[in-house]
Amino acid sequence: MELDEVRQVGSVAARRGQFGRRVAAVVVAGAVMVLATAAVRTQSREIGIVLLAHGGSARWNETVSDLRAHVDERVPTEVAFGMATRATIQAAVDRLVERGVREIVGVPLFVSSHSSVIESTQYLLGARAEAPTDLALFARMSHGAEAEAHAGHAAEDGTRQVRSTVPIRMVGALDDHPLVAEILVSRAKAISRDPVHEAVVLVAHGPVPDADNALWLADMGRLASGVASAVPFTRVDAVTVRDDAPAPVRAAAAAALRATVTRASSGGMQVLIVPLLLSYGGIEAGIRQRLDGLNYVMAAQGIMPDERMVQWVLAAAGVARH
Repeated sequence: MELDEVRQVGSVAARRGQFGRRVAAVVVAGAVMVLATAAVRTQSREIGIVLLAHGGSARWNETVSDLRAHVDERVPTEVAFGMATRATIQAAVDRLVERGVREIVGVPLFVSSHSSVIESTQYLLGARAEAPTDLALFARMSHGAEAEAHAGHAAEDGTRQVRSTVPIRMVGALDDHPLVAEILVSRAKAISRDPVHEAVVLVAHGPVPDADNALWLADMGRLASGVASAVPFTRVDAVTVRDDAPAPVRAAAAAALRATVTRASSGGMQVLIVPLLLSYGGIEAGIRQRLDGLNYVMAAQGIMPDERMVQWVLAAAGVARH
């Protein structure tokens, strides 16, 4: 064989060797991906989610049910409507157990973890040692058709912890999650015209206790920073209206909101009000009343509906999206 032929044969052999190694690498990578996907699917089958949501209007309940359906495509998910309502939580847990899950995660569809509703739910799910004082109040409250629909549990003590044959854990609410900041950015951008001459005010319902309100505002401050880093608004502030607090506290909160808007407007900025509300249905009307006579533009909707909430629920529950 001539030298050139030997070189050609060697070159072909080398290419075949490289091709074989690339094929092997692809096969290995594919196998790893298959195993990873299988692991995620196995995890998804083993974990069940109880989506804890405040019941409300038919439209709101439908929005929550739609979110549940989308999450359920990936992970077994049930909804428990109410405010620390044991009957609906127990029914949701029972449904998940019947579906064969091996662990249950309670995911609160609430703006903040800093509330007596969340603390009471933590106790009901065994994530808190002592029952909060307000749990007895929630147990006496009627939550309409949700509790009545589970008559088998409705007559039971509403302050007793939920029964389950599988472990239950509970995670936090929306708080200052980066996905929440992304959604708020979208709401602000939808009404923005000239960011460098605009000021954004994030407005939330807020709690009654001063200590909890400070925690709400701390989380909202981090969300405000996320909005400010995404869009060059002149400033981004955060306030709560504290609707359920005593009259003097509500009045002070309203005055703070008006002062924030007035200060920005007097500085020549257009004010964009972006409510940190899960959905519109009443609270936004109260915000408008407090701002009567002032110049501002309000976002067209709250956080939901938004397809990114599916991602948030999965992330909150610690389940990889697939």
